[in-house]
Amino acid sequence: MSTSSVPTPWILGLTGGIGSGKSAAAQHFIDLGIDAVDADHAARWVVEPGRPALARIAEHFGDRVLLPDGQLDRSALRKLIFEVPEERRWLEALLHPLIAEEIRSHLARARSPYAILVSPLLIESGQYSMTQRILVIDVPQSLQIERTLQRDGISEQQVQAILKAQSSREDRLNHADDVLVNDRDLAWLHSEVERLHHFYLTLRGGRS
Repeated sequence: MSTSSVPTPWILGLTGGIGSGKSAAAQHFIDLGIDAVDADHAARWVVEPGRPALARIAEHFGDRVLLPDGQLDRSALRKLIFEVPEERRWLEALLHPLIAEEIRSHLARARSPYAILVSPLLIESGQYSMTQRILVIDVPQSLQIERTLQRDGISEQQVQAILKAQSSREDRLNHADDVLVNDRDLAWLHSEVERLHHFYLTLRGGRS
């Protein structure tokens, strides 16, 4: 490779609990010209029709997890794995390596000075091992619940269940290199993202 080649971007992991505003933060980084990969999108790509994962899932669970058009019936699958923890573990063992591979191949195509891996389960899934630095979008729990209720129209009970399933706030904050407390308006969030962005442009390999 010639010395003039573009350096490989370092990877920033971006995470936060439900209703924290991590998607809005990620979008602003993208608007500033930063390449981002969303782990949730990667999780959807690996189970598209024609991909090996979907065939394995259908083989294991049967046609009850397929829609008439051959797509994965997510709600049927979700119900099955919530009811039987062993089935959830089987599915995770199949999908996590494939999702990680998908994420890596997309990150490898990034051309910005640093690239972002956006993942709600960055810590729990071990995906943070692909990153050099971690930014947590943090928000007080009462605000998390309020925002999620407004946005998703689900019950408070369901929100509490999701909060329980996600990594505890303490656990996320323990892994964080940077914390953005998103308890104000969108203009504030954007200004904080811009401040971090300028700082990140000065870093090499995610470190000063």
